[in-house]
This record gives sequence, structure tokens and C-alpha cells, in this order.
Amino acid sequence: MPIHLGPYADRLSAHLGFLYTEHPLPERFAAAARDGFRIMEHPNLFATPAKNVAGWMRDSGLTLVQTSFPAGDPSRGEKGFAALPDRAQAFRESIEPTLDYVEEIGGCRFVHAMAGVRPAGVAEERLLDTYRESLGLAADAAAKRGMEIMIEPIGPGSIANYVVDDPLVAVRLIREVGRPNVKLLFDAYHCHCLGHDPAALIREHAALIAHVQIADDPGRHEPGTGTIAFDPIFEALAAVGYAGSVGCEYHPATTTEEGLGWIKGAA
Repeated sequence: MPIHLGPYADRLSAHLGFLYTEHPLPERFAAAARDGFRIMEHPNLFATPAKNVAGWMRDSGLTLVQTSFPAGDPSRGEKGFAALPDRAQAFRESIEPTLDYVEEIGGCRFVHAMAGVRPAGVAEERLLDTYRESLGLAADAAAKRGMEIMIEPIGPGSIANYVVDDPLVAVRLIREVGRPNVKLLFDAYHCHCLGHDPAALIREHAALIAHVQIADDPGRHEPGTGTIAFDPIFEALAAVGYAGSVGCEYHPATTTEEGLGWIKGAA
């Protein structure tokens, strides 16, 4: 059965951290463009000078829709650190350089502030207090540049002990931070794996959603390979008037190109 993308057929974003990984990073931009993508995203471009990324985008005709603050030290198992009390100052010091970098690339409005993995022995409320403070500082700095800060809830199937591991926690945090440019990065895959109905949450919290990502379950492969019903998700997005893009953040079951049939066969 084809997936009915509706108005989102032209708004799919190639997540170049997941797709086209059979190519070196500079070649992924052109590969995505050849396959019809006009939008891309990537969470960790900082090892590459911004002018290089901007050049690859210009040459390919792609635009960057969203990226992330640095995720931290992988040797320490860090998956972001905006909620970690002993790393709060490091996050604060990363805000302006990150926004400078994103601004130099050009065109990107959304920056994801990863909360991080719960350290042993630190109270949950202290982690959330730290995250709220970090989000407020980042949002105030981003607002001066016309940018928005995003929270993504990530379940234990992807990152164990992640601080923000449920969409309803993210919704509460957004409201508590109280900044109009703090929004939700809504990943339908994480939502489904956590036992929620993605379409229902879209309809209930549409005003908070800045960006959407998709993958199927099990395997986190391309839509159509698993059990998630995507038609209700796209119908809900259309019903609430979601005007953003939809990130293809999945691991291709084989190669990226071979797995694009779900797009080409969509109605």
C-alpha cells in the first residue's frame, strides 16, 4: 500500500547523518539532490568549516532545515549535555559559537539542544532545572537571530537513560520555559516506540511542533518496512496545518537509493 504524503511530498528532508552514509559527507549533498531532495538536516556538522557546508548546499541546491548544538564527548558517552549540572557552563559557552556557525551556513532556523544522559546520583528535578535554564539562555540568544530552539524526546530504545524520554515531558518543559521560540522536535518513531499515538499527539500539540521526523518500527528503517501507520500521521499534519518539513531520519534497510521506493511510490 502506498503512503499518502499529501502536501509533504515536496517537503521531505534528507537526514544526512542517517541517509547516504555510503558516501563521504561532501558527496551526500549532491546524492540527495539527485534523488529529488531539496531540504536536508544533520545534527553534527561542526567538524567541517561552515563555509564548506554552505558551499555544498549552494552547489546542490539544498537548504538546511535543522541541526543541533554539539553533542559532547563521545568517549564519555555524552549525548548532549544541556541538562547536566556539571556541564551547564560548557553548554552556555557553546551557545553563541553554535549560533554563529549556523548563521554562517545560512537559512537554518531550528537548533536542537540535546539534554543528555542521566548521570548516576543526580536528582531528576536538578537535571530538569538545569535543562530549563539552558533552554532559556539558548532561546534568548536564538531569538535575536530569528532562530528557534527545539527539544526532542528520545526513548530508551535509542538512547538509554536520556533525560527527556517522553513527548509529554518535552511538552511540559516547553511550557515551563515560557519562551515562544522553544518548540518540539516531533519524532513519530520515538513517539510510537514509547507507546503513544503519533497522530493524536500531533493534533493535541500542533502549536508546539517546529519539525517532524519519521522512521518505521522495528529496525528504524524507511516507512513501509514495519508496523507504523503513516497515513494517519500525514493526515494529522495536514489537518493541523503543519507547514514545516518532514525529516527522513531512518537507517536504510539496504542502501539509501534502494530504499527510496516508499517516496517514489507514494500517492
